[in-house]
Parts: sequence; C-alpha cells; structure tokens
Amino acid sequence: MRIKRLLIVAVLSVFAFASCEDNKKKEQEAKDKIEMEKMEAEKEAKREADMKMEQEKMDMQANSIAAKATATADLSTLVSALHSAELATMMKEDKGPFTVFAPSNAAFAKVPKATLDNLMKVENQAKLQSVLKYHVVSGKITSKDLAQAIKDNKGTYKFTTVEGAELTATMKGDKIVLTDGMGKTATIVQADVQASNGVVHVIDAVVMKKS
Repeated sequence: MRIKRLLIVAVLSVFAFASCEDNKKKEQEAKDKIEMEKMEAEKEAKREADMKMEQEKMDMQANSIAAKATATADLSTLVSALHSAELATMMKEDKGPFTVFAPSNAAFAKVPKATLDNLMKVENQAKLQSVLKYHVVSGKITSKDLAQAIKDNKGTYKFTTVEGAELTATMKGDKIVLTDGMGKTATIVQADVQASNGVVHVIDAVVMKKS
C-alpha cells in the first residue's frame, strides 16, 4: 500500500513538473512573441519615418531656390553659373534658409562677355563662387523686412553676404536698390519668390564686391 502511494505521488510529481515546465515554456513563448511584435513595430515605425523624411526631402528640393531658378526662364544664365561654380547643390539641398538676389539674364548681359566667359572657366571656379556668394545672404529676408530695415536705419541698411562682404540697401521711390562694394547699383525688379529653403529677389544687375 505504501509503495502504491509512493508511486502515485511520484507520478503526480512528474505531471506537476511537466505542467510547470509547460507553463514556463508558454510564458517564454508569449514573451518572445511580444518582443518580436515590438521589434517589428519599431522597424515599421522607422521605415515610415525614413519614408516621410525622404518625401519631405524630395518636396523641399522640388521647391528649392535652385528649382525655382531652373523653372524661371529669365534666370537661365544664373543657373548655368551656379552649376559651373558647383553651388547648385547647395541651393537645392541645403535647408538654409537663404535670401538670394538673383541677377536676371539681362543683368548678366550687362557684364562684358569676355569677363563672364572668363569667370565660367574651370580654373576660375573660386572667383565665380565668390561673385555668386556675394548675392546670397544667410536667413530669409522678404522685401517687406528689407524695406522696414532701411526705414529703421534712416534710409540706409547694410548687411553682410555669405561671401563676407557688405551690400547696402536703400529705397528709390517704392523700389529697393542695392549698392555693391564698387559703388554700382542693382534694383529689385521681382521680389519675394518663395522657396522651401528661402526667398529669391530678382535684380537687374550683377553686384560685385570691392576688389
């Protein structure tokens, strides 16, 4: 009888142990499943975030200063100059923001052809970059901002370009006029062309820093 009881206890113990092990296995499987689902959710969230970031980047570039200039027939010479100076990528991909005083084709036509052709040469890329950067200012400055700054500074507002040299802005009637380092002037003929990474103001002359 005693042996029979011991056998029953032993069998029950085995079943109890097996049941316990089975429960532990199920608990571990449940934990593994939750962890796997969490990892998959994190991967999906990252994938969606990457896709959103890529879409935002594409949208930004499609409406960038470079894109706006490329889409404007009257700025084709400027676009060619930006490519020659290897600055087109900056105007396309850099978030900035920037304010660009963009010379029209007619503005570039005022520059002696020999001078312009010389600037476009590969060996003169640094000089061309310097000229173009003199037309760019860090930060977004609308024509309204510029007019207010001129008014606040008693009719004359000086600001520094990306090149590091100054331009001077004044008003002539209701037009904003820029005076460069050489004392030459350029008038904004089309203001506030909005871009994803700044604003463009079309001007009627190429400005030059003091040599």
